[in-house]
Amino acid sequence: MRPGSRVRAAKCQMLATSFFILLLGFSVATMAVLMYCGDRFAVMHHVSLEKSPYDAVHHWVFSVGISLAALLILGASLSTTAAVKEAQGLMAGGFLCFVLVFCALLQVAYWKFHSPTQVEDAMLDTYDLVYDQAVKSPSSIHWQELVAIQDTFLCCGKRSPFGLLESSEADLCQGEEAARKDCLQSIQSFLRVQQNIVSMLTSAGLALTVYAMLLSSFLWFAIHFGYNLDRKGTYTVTSRTHGCQPQESSFFRRSQEGTCTSTFL
Repeated sequence: MRPGSRVRAAKCQMLATSFFILLLGFSVATMAVLMYCGDRFAVMHHVSLEKSPYDAVHHWVFSVGISLAALLILGASLSTTAAVKEAQGLMAGGFLCFVLVFCALLQVAYWKFHSPTQVEDAMLDTYDLVYDQAVKSPSSIHWQELVAIQDTFLCCGKRSPFGLLESSEADLCQGEEAARKDCLQSIQSFLRVQQNIVSMLTSAGLALTVYAMLLSSFLWFAIHFGYNLDRKGTYTVTSRTHGCQPQESSFFRRSQEGTCTSTFL
């Protein structure tokens, strides 16, 4: 395959890869916003505990998600523009964005492997604290927060290991609410679905950024060494003999003596 054909194929692959990276960036941004503003996450975030275990994790996950989404969208935009305009500086900027995203995703993958239940534990601990405070003082604001959490997750209470409930705990789940699932199980089931989605986005991000880094580095060297597809060949300007007018087809022709005379055909 000729060098020009390889560069042309790499450009097409870069455009397609940038499109998928752009979609991935918007997906990550949507996921981060839903995890920050979604009903089930927001109701756990807005509890009135002084030191909520979930509060710090909530802000950290949102910040990381928005940062990754911004880098993905920026890298895809720079790479697309660089591939179309053959801009060496823009291609280097896209490559840098992909490197930063790759390093961040490696940290996320390591964090998920090293602490796979950190978000789940923080949310469960928050629910336990709200539950204990509500049971101790049913007239406090914690009781309202507990009811709000249970209505959002469509659950009620938590199972006692001894099967014995205090009067306030027994009053918590009555009527239709008694048939609901245990809140700890509901929270765990919900978070496992979210974790599966995050794992899929992380895997897709690692694969796409690695391929994008290879393509952008190849195209950077191609542009640097002049393998441009849009500007073929070289053009030179030749000087014209003094006193000669440009020849027009079908109306003028050059005379045999080298002078420029007009002759009507």
